Amino acid sequence: MAFEPWQPGMIVSANRLASISPTWQDWTPVWTTSGASTPTFGDAAVSARWAQSATTVFFRLDIVFGSTTNFGSGTDNWRISAPVSAAMTAGGCGAGEIQRNGAPSGYSSGAGTRQPIRVRLTTTGTFEFEMSGGNINAISTASGAGLIDASTPWTWDAGSSLRAWGTYEAAP
Repeated sequence: MAFEPWQPGMIVSANRLASISPTWQDWTPVWTTSGASTPTFGDAAVSARWAQSATTVFFRLDIVFGSTTNFGSGTDNWRISAPVSAAMTAGGCGAGEIQRNGAPSGYSSGAGTRQPIRVRLTTTGTFEFEMSGGNINAISTASGAGLIDASTPWTWDAGSSLRAWGTYEAAP
């Protein structure tokens, strides 16, 4: 029997494409920490989008902190909720960058203001962010390693940003 492209069930329609293609949608991330310090977005500009195809979740997160953002305190590692539960924790599920609006204390203007990060799933429901290399402009900051928190790698300010993207396996 010869294939006829007009046969029922073989027609590509918007519904058929939607059933096999991921559709990007917003999610509202919840910002917590690994300890008791609770940060709040305040007037930060937060864009969080995700899509899922089968068990693969794609995500992207863009936060520009505002003047009323509360960054928490101390060294409680920042956590951002994932859009859907993961099948397992992961030492690396994405990448991104952090950028401070102003120069860190003790450095000239523009010094040490942008760093690459690695996204980790430290629980099946939350991302944490780890500095994964030196500054993009090759100038060191005072604190250049570890998981990001209110004081690492710098004291954050309004206009600073965190951008991340990646993929992970959704829980069944």
